[in-house]
Amino acid sequence: MKAESSNESFEIGQRVHSLNDPRRVGTVKYVGDVEGYSGTWIGVDWDQDGDGKHNGTVNGVFYFNGRSQSSASFVRSQNLSRGITLLQALELRYRTTSTKDEEDEMYVLSAGNRRVSIQLLGGDKIQDKLSRFEELTSASLSYLGVSSLGVSSDLGSILPNLKLLDLTGNLISDWEEIGALCEQLPALTTLNLSCNSLSSVITSLPQLKNIRVLVLNNSGLSWTQVEILRRSLPGLEELHLMGNMIPALTSTSSSDGQAFNSLRLLNLDDNCISDWSEVLKLSQLPCLEQLYLNKNKLTHIFHSVNGIESPKKSSDPFPSLRCLLLGANSIGDLASIDALNVFPQLVDIRLSENPISDPVRGGVPRFVLVARLTKVQVLNGSEVRAREKKDSEIRYVRMVMSKLNDKSEEIELLHPRFYELKKLHGIEDERASAENSGPKNMASGLLSIALKCVGPSMGEKPELTKKLPGSITVGKLKILCENFFKLKSIKPRLFLQEEGSPFPTALDDETATLLDVGICDGSTLLVDEES
Repeated sequence: MKAESSNESFEIGQRVHSLNDPRRVGTVKYVGDVEGYSGTWIGVDWDQDGDGKHNGTVNGVFYFNGRSQSSASFVRSQNLSRGITLLQALELRYRTTSTKDEEDEMYVLSAGNRRVSIQLLGGDKIQDKLSRFEELTSASLSYLGVSSLGVSSDLGSILPNLKLLDLTGNLISDWEEIGALCEQLPALTTLNLSCNSLSSVITSLPQLKNIRVLVLNNSGLSWTQVEILRRSLPGLEELHLMGNMIPALTSTSSSDGQAFNSLRLLNLDDNCISDWSEVLKLSQLPCLEQLYLNKNKLTHIFHSVNGIESPKKSSDPFPSLRCLLLGANSIGDLASIDALNVFPQLVDIRLSENPISDPVRGGVPRFVLVARLTKVQVLNGSEVRAREKKDSEIRYVRMVMSKLNDKSEEIELLHPRFYELKKLHGIEDERASAENSGPKNMASGLLSIALKCVGPSMGEKPELTKKLPGSITVGKLKILCENFFKLKSIKPRLFLQEEGSPFPTALDDETATLLDVGICDGSTLLVDEES
């Protein structure tokens, strides 16, 4: 099904796609003559960089502003489509039978490299069921060039049971038409309008009480527009806003009768939020359980604004938040980690690809994060089991003791959970007692450490378990490993393998003691070689 392609069909600002490629979508920016060429041309600024040939200027003549140096091109009208209607797209997706050429393309290669045709068992039954629109509960019409929703009074009778509609990557922009569509589909609860260039003007939207999930990724929306939308979405439970370049949020208060009081999941991945005070504007949403903030520009987390903390328990930030994803930001301080303990229900946290979680960039190993986060049950997508939690807390306490023994004021300032954890696990001042103890007590303070050779030039060597004092340095342990494994002319490099962490932690500070770097009884060290 092809749309009309006359010159009159195209206007400045209209959304179009390449006639033979519905995924190549753009906006008309110019209609008219091009110097040196005959006839009328349509200047299109494509959504994807590289789909065009220039930036709207050709042979030194300016025609329009393209988004980039390779996003614009001039196209003849017959090579563009202004799109099809929603019902046409349904016909195309679910009622068009495969051609013989398409069926011939369904094959596998035999052992003799010959084509063997494939017949889809039950394919006719599946196709027959999908073609009965009145039975459809979900429809995926992504990248089919839908430009008009063709809303009519009989749409509800055509699609009475449709619950999920995916319109990703089409040519839709009119909010009034979107609202009318939702009204006409009584069962619709999930709507995906990602990768549509939606109008910045939102007017005449009815109350869409049935919509529970709305996906608006890469649609160019600002938070101001989101605030307008929420007035029409009283029952919304999930809102996805990835890739919209949102830098700031206007206030969203639960005292507002039209706030997102039912919202359970808010996805703000891949935006431009840099100030945590913007995030705190969401902190009183009563039902918010999952907040995704991966790939933003956050540097610091705190739980109060202008230094004024919540005076009473009822105003604790994020009262229902259980999952907070903060991957690939720029968080680099431990005070930000400690601030997360204020959120009363928070158990699932992602901090990967932040400086604080990368020891190479001055961050801390996983066990420190596990110990400082009071309620964490999942960290960076990996479950924190009771054994890991306990071991991490003990290692953390011993590490702090080895560095700041008898410096109580500094400990309270830099390590808020230290005394709580020390009491919880019954840990004595090992370093102080070791200085005045005899051989028996010294022996009881040895750490049992597993050593595994993993260097490619080391050959196959059996794993060793050694009992070592926690006071020896990393540099001394490297020398011992040379002797243990008879490593002639190979300079070892040590890594601490931690439960739940995908990568081992390099131990490069040769002056640090084993306790300093968090090694405890039962730890595993990988013995690699310097590159």
